[in-house]
Amino acid sequence: MTAQDVELPIVSNEDVVRVRQLVRAVAAEAGMSLVDQTKIVTAASELARNTFVHGGGGSARVESVVNARGRAGVRLVVTDNGPGIPDIDKALTEGWTSGSGLGLGLPGARRLADEFELDTKAGEGTTVTVTKWIR
Repeated sequence: MTAQDVELPIVSNEDVVRVRQLVRAVAAEAGMSLVDQTKIVTAASELARNTFVHGGGGSARVESVVNARGRAGVRLVVTDNGPGIPDIDKALTEGWTSGSGLGLGLPGARRLADEFELDTKAGEGTTVTVTKWIR
């Protein structure tokens, strides 16, 4: 099993660290620059922490991907079965926070990634998918 075949649980602060480590390893293995590795790892950290704190835990899957034109990248899919996000526009606003954080989680992850998808349903949970392409 390669690093990109691993799906990690997110049920503790230690799991957030493991997600960061896995994303860094997959990004480095894919040949991503150090700057872009840092961007995708930071996005992963924000999303994993949100999953743990606001979603009550969940999981993260990391994939090495190649698009139709042959461009390689790293995709992270973070899922929880929490309460969902009641106001997506507000949650994606820089500086807005639902708790004591800085409000950088979702908007920060969106800014750091090349592609960002958010799927949330009240009472069913949230899935966020981010992709960073190798330059």
